[in-house]
Amino acid sequence: MLAITLVVASIVVSCSGGIGEADRLDLGRTPTQRTFDMFAVQTKNGKVAMRLESDLMEHYDTDTASFDAFPHGLSVYGYTEDGLLESIIVADDARHIVPKDRNKDEIWEAFGNVIMHNVIEQQTMETDTVYWDQAKREIYTDCYVKIYSRQGFLQGFGMRSDDHVRNSILYKPFDGYGVVVQDSTAVIIDSVNFIGPFPKK
Repeated sequence: MLAITLVVASIVVSCSGGIGEADRLDLGRTPTQRTFDMFAVQTKNGKVAMRLESDLMEHYDTDTASFDAFPHGLSVYGYTEDGLLESIIVADDARHIVPKDRNKDEIWEAFGNVIMHNVIEQQTMETDTVYWDQAKREIYTDCYVKIYSRQGFLQGFGMRSDDHVRNSILYKPFDGYGVVVQDSTAVIIDSVNFIGPFPKK
């Protein structure tokens, strides 16, 4: 009986020291969860709609929002309804913010060497910061943007597109160029989604 009493007493002492240390933690700056080598898949009607990959995800909670930080970078892959890979977005840093006020939309932010590539249209955009509004299904930025495509090169400030990097609009373009004459016999192959001919049996 004496041994049990001593064990309980030692647990109470050790816990009381831990509680004091926990009270000093700033949960807005201290992650409540860390996930290494994150791989997440979102499906729609049984098909892959989106895939996320990151070396590290840290979850934080504040009084106004909870958010996931990706300090080592993030890669997002978007798929068509037919299951083809359509868009790839990579960034050096990213955050996913979920406000506790239900009247505000959750939003994704990506920073540093943001590259958005539409595989099917063969168009690539480069910028420093981009935002993704899930409710509006819109990607946008007010930063400097470079757009490379088969039709030429564009650059400017401010861009809006849908969340699959289609139908992009550049708001303040300058010093771009277009390809006026194109080879109508050129064959464009989607090398990412191309399966190739089926072998004969």
